Amino acid sequence: MNAADDAERAAINQELKEVYASLSDAEKAEFNAQLQAFLAKEMGRIKSDYESVKGGLGDAGQ
Repeated sequence: MNAADDAERAAINQELKEVYASLSDAEKAEFNAQLQAFLAKEMGRIKSDYESVKGGLGDAGQ
């Protein structure tokens, strides 16, 4: 999340909580499934980026 400060981050989090609370159970299930898929994809991307940087740093130090 690209919040400028803690207050903005808190406001965004509150808005997301309110939107989520307004969803039906079926919509919450779909939201959760999509969120899990997104997080898995992003974690894979971050891991790949980290390993690329870590590998590059390891080579430079040798």
